[in-house]
Amino acid sequence: MADGVVTFVLSKLSTVIEEEQYLLRGFREELKHIRDELESIRAFLRVADGMEERDPELKVWVKQVRDVAFDIEDALDEYAISLTLRVRRQIAYRIFNIKARVLSISERHQRYRYKFSVIEHHGSSLVSRDDPWIDPRGNALLLEESELVGIEKPRNQLVEWLVGGDSKLEVTSIVGMGGLGKTALTKKVFDSAVVKSHFASHAWITISRSFDVKDLLRDMIEQLFEEIKLPVPPGVSAMNGDRLKAFIHAFLQQRQYLIVLDDLWSSQAWELMQFALPRNFHGSRIMITTRAADVALGCCIESPDRVYNLQPLPPQDSWLLFCKKAFQGNLCPPHLEDISRCILAKCRGLPLAIVAISGVLATRGTSRVGEWEMIRRNLGDELEGNDRLFNLRKILSLGYSDLPYYLKSCLLYLSVFPEDHIIGHNRLVHLWITEGFVEEKEGKTSEEVAERYLEELRNRSLIQVAKVTSDGRINAYWVHDILREILLTKSKDQNFAEISNPMTARCSGDARRVAIHCSLANPQLSKINAVRLRSLLMFGVPDLPSSSSLLPSLRNEFKLLEVLDLADASLDVFPKEIVRLYQLKHLSLRGKKIDRVPSTIGNLQKLEILDLKNTSVSELPASIQRLRRLRHLLLYRYESGSDLYYRKYGFKAQAGIGGLVSLRKLCCIEADGKNGVIMDIGTMRQLTKLNVRSLRREDGKALCSSIQNLSRLQVLWLCSVDPAEVLDIEQLTPPCFLQRLYLEGCLERIPSWTSSLYSVTRLYLRHSRLQYDPLESMEALPNLVEIQLGDAYEGESLCFRRGGFPRLKLMWLIKLRNLKRMIMEEGTTPRLEKLTLRRCESLKEMPADFERLASLKVVVFDGMPRELFARQNAEASHLSKVFIDDGILS
Repeated sequence: MADGVVTFVLSKLSTVIEEEQYLLRGFREELKHIRDELESIRAFLRVADGMEERDPELKVWVKQVRDVAFDIEDALDEYAISLTLRVRRQIAYRIFNIKARVLSISERHQRYRYKFSVIEHHGSSLVSRDDPWIDPRGNALLLEESELVGIEKPRNQLVEWLVGGDSKLEVTSIVGMGGLGKTALTKKVFDSAVVKSHFASHAWITISRSFDVKDLLRDMIEQLFEEIKLPVPPGVSAMNGDRLKAFIHAFLQQRQYLIVLDDLWSSQAWELMQFALPRNFHGSRIMITTRAADVALGCCIESPDRVYNLQPLPPQDSWLLFCKKAFQGNLCPPHLEDISRCILAKCRGLPLAIVAISGVLATRGTSRVGEWEMIRRNLGDELEGNDRLFNLRKILSLGYSDLPYYLKSCLLYLSVFPEDHIIGHNRLVHLWITEGFVEEKEGKTSEEVAERYLEELRNRSLIQVAKVTSDGRINAYWVHDILREILLTKSKDQNFAEISNPMTARCSGDARRVAIHCSLANPQLSKINAVRLRSLLMFGVPDLPSSSSLLPSLRNEFKLLEVLDLADASLDVFPKEIVRLYQLKHLSLRGKKIDRVPSTIGNLQKLEILDLKNTSVSELPASIQRLRRLRHLLLYRYESGSDLYYRKYGFKAQAGIGGLVSLRKLCCIEADGKNGVIMDIGTMRQLTKLNVRSLRREDGKALCSSIQNLSRLQVLWLCSVDPAEVLDIEQLTPPCFLQRLYLEGCLERIPSWTSSLYSVTRLYLRHSRLQYDPLESMEALPNLVEIQLGDAYEGESLCFRRGGFPRLKLMWLIKLRNLKRMIMEEGTTPRLEKLTLRRCESLKEMPADFERLASLKVVVFDGMPRELFARQNAEASHLSKVFIDDGILS
């Protein structure tokens, strides 16, 4: 993690050296010297990263590197905001002293480089062989089946995959986060009588993070020859890697074999092993276990349906396993049940966590309720200090240790969110970017790089998906409670972040980030080093009392604050103290009662994220155009309407808002033809998401001209000032990367360019009042997943033609008052999963071939004739659920 800190400081040093014009004489040269030394140190940090846990001396050195990097950052930031020559000279003197520390640290780095030269040669991702930790996966191979819970279903499925299928070689992957029991499950499959008798040759190879491929190949040969009770041929021990692979390949070529490769951490390990295993046609099988989803899929590239995503234990099995370990198979005593279930909930079905923690509880006895309660309240301390939980902590920490340096800060950042918190995708991306964790990549935006980071963490099973949109986009995540406790410990040790909640009296002094959970008390802020603090986030804080020291502290002390997220704190007015935080990059006041933004908002010229979603602000001052670095401007609220829709309200802007040339998201702006806002939009060429409200017919020409300049646009939402007002967009040239299109307002005809929306996944038409069937223009769109027609068509029939809508999964037909017939030809909408019919009162019968839609799972009838529902419920027996109004029939 120190590597990430140094990388960030190096970037800041380079910016100051190259762009700062008013540096004191000699100061620039000193900064260059420091930069050169830090670059040399950073190169070694990437080698030594992760080894500090096994070397106390190295751990101290890494801490010193991290601390000096923080001191450099603090000095540079203070220098940037200092207004007097005297203060700048004082800071320059501090830099001279810091330089001496950097030189001393660099000298010791040379000694460490020599000490760890062997490890540096092999790369930082390898684990030293003299690591005293003994991997407990070996114990998993010895577990009796009676000790396991909930393996019957996955075991039976995997056995079926192994012994079934055709004669070609097939690979099966078992994937999931550490501690799910992948090794134990695979071993029971491997040892089952059916599998043993089905294959002629068997071998189990444990790969792990550190391995020598020649050792693994020799181990495989030994197992294969031991099985047939023959000695290993002489000369095998002297073979190189290529000859060993050729030997195994020849041995297995005519055999039906089963090889298990347990605990693959990378695709490289698979590439090194797979060529030893022949692709014969004798029904051979390979099984791999891994934490990485991309590794699992990469191994099964020819049989992607053979990836088994191992899930956590369901609640009933989790409770059974917990009681088996904590109470030796007996029932839980009533006086411990509530505490036990609270502790079990933190395990979230992770078998390793359940076994380890229940094992600790078993040693406490059932009469010592206070000790059980202590573990419930302070599980993190127990994880850190209890030797019985060492293996659990180590296995889950391996995922963090194996991360590249640029992902470690991103993962640690998840510790600032409260337990069980659902973390919004966009919120996390915005925070990562403004915190400086996201490295710029040529040809990619910071948002795209951050998306890739999230994908990597998801592939490694370190974050879990919480919510997915209807068109398949992930929009929320959660972190396993036990992993979060481990991240909290690491975060505190590295002064990365501090959590303040009702269980902690106050924050420590040197935290770079502070997250306040549930309540705010003055002592919590009194010990914070204001120069150190860069980020302040609040979660579940019900109010900010006038006696609170927070707001005065913002003005007087926390002048270097860069991230202020008060989305979960109650505020009635925009705090005037905020506009003096000149270093601020991220400001979120989402969901507040505030209705006005002061004109002094223009002072925050480093601001990149301004989130005022679900506030009552309806207009922004002209000074907003001074925020030239602003990337995301989110200002809108929802209110329920009488026409079955939630209405979205945006903000009015003054002329000149086009000066915000860095904007990626503009949601939502109210059109006003008098002040040139629509023309201003055309100058924001970086926009990827645009929502414009209150459009009039006469705005059409200017609007189409502006959108033509937005080549990066992915999401476009256009809404007329009134449902009867025409949206004149026939002359629009849709951006080629457009993915989601929402049109609210009257359309005289379906735009001719609709059929060219090849990248669009979601298309909404509301209040369009079209006279002709619009489906013909949409049916060939290759990526369309969701369509909504709401008061969009006044005809009597809709025809879904053969071969149309090849990827459509969700369809909404709302308030099509004249619709009497739906014609669905054979072969149409082959992937349709959910159909919603709402207030289409004239529709008396469903299509004759409706029951042919085998993929259809759910039909929602809302405000529809009851006889239509009753008849269809009888005809479409394959539907899993049919809803009517608020009732449910299965």
